[in-house]
Amino acid sequence: MSLRSDETFKGTATGLRGAGRLIAIAALGFSLAACNTLFSKDEDEFAVIEEEPAELLYNEGLVLSNSGSFKKAAEKFDEVERIHPYSEWARKSLIMSAYSNYESQRYTDAISSARRYVTLYPGTDDAAYAQYLIGESYYNQIADVGRDQERSEKAAVAFRELIEKYPESEYAVDARGKLEVAEDQLAGKEMEIGRYYLTKRQYLAAVNRFKTVVSDYQTTRHIEEALHRLTESYYSLGLVSEAQTSAAILGHNYPDSQWYKDSYALLSQGGYEPQVNDGNWLSRMYRKATGAL
Repeated sequence: MSLRSDETFKGTATGLRGAGRLIAIAALGFSLAACNTLFSKDEDEFAVIEEEPAELLYNEGLVLSNSGSFKKAAEKFDEVERIHPYSEWARKSLIMSAYSNYESQRYTDAISSARRYVTLYPGTDDAAYAQYLIGESYYNQIADVGRDQERSEKAAVAFRELIEKYPESEYAVDARGKLEVAEDQLAGKEMEIGRYYLTKRQYLAAVNRFKTVVSDYQTTRHIEEALHRLTESYYSLGLVSEAQTSAAILGHNYPDSQWYKDSYALLSQGGYEPQVNDGNWLSRMYRKATGAL
C-alpha cells in the first residue's frame, strides 16, 4: 500500500510536470500566435508602426503643396520633422511647413515654424526667407488704424531684423517697402490718439503722442501734421519756445505745406514767428539732423 502511494505520488508529480510543459507550450503557442496576428495577419497595423522614409514623406508634402493642399502639406512636412528630427530632410521640411502654413493663412503656425527655422539654421540660404515669412504673416493681419496695431509693430520688428541681418537678400527690398507701410500704420495710430487728447485739451498727453511720431516715424506721411500738432499743443501749454521750434522745423522741411501755414498763422496771433530755440529736444534733433551741432 505504501508502494502504491509512492507510485501514485510519482505519477502525480510526473503528471504535474507534464501539465506544466503543456501549459508552457500552450503559452508559447499563444505568444507566437499573437506575434503572427500583429505582424502577419494584420498588415495595416504593422504599416502604422513602421516609419516612412524621410525623403518619401517630404516628396509627398511637395506633391500636396504643388496641388494647393497646403494644410495637408504642412502636416506632412511636420511629420518629417517629428519622425526624422535633426536630419537634412527635417531642415527642408521645416521651411516648407512655414511656407505651406502661410499659404493656407494659418499665420500663427507659419510664424512658429519660421521662427524655429531662423533659430536652428540662421546661416542657411533659406534663413532670410524664413524671416521674411514671419514679417509677411504679421503684415497680412494688419488692421485699420482705428484698431489695435500690435501686428503692425510685430511686422515692423520682423522686417527690420530681416533688413539688418540679410541686407543683400532678395527679400530685403520688399521688406523695406512693407516696413514703411507698417510704420505708417503705427504713426497713424499715435496721431489718432494724439488728436483725441487734443480735443479733450489734455495737451501734455497729446504732446507725448505727437513726439513719438516725430522721433520714431519721421519718414511717414504723418510727420507734417505731427509737427503742426506739436506747435499747437505746446502753444496751448504756454511753451512758446517749443512751439516756435517745432514750427521752424516744419517750415525748414516742408515750406509749402499747409500745416506749416497753419502753424505760422497760429504763432502770428501771439506776435511770434517760427524759430529754432535751444534747450529743448526738438532743437537737439534738428541740429543733429542738419549737422549744426
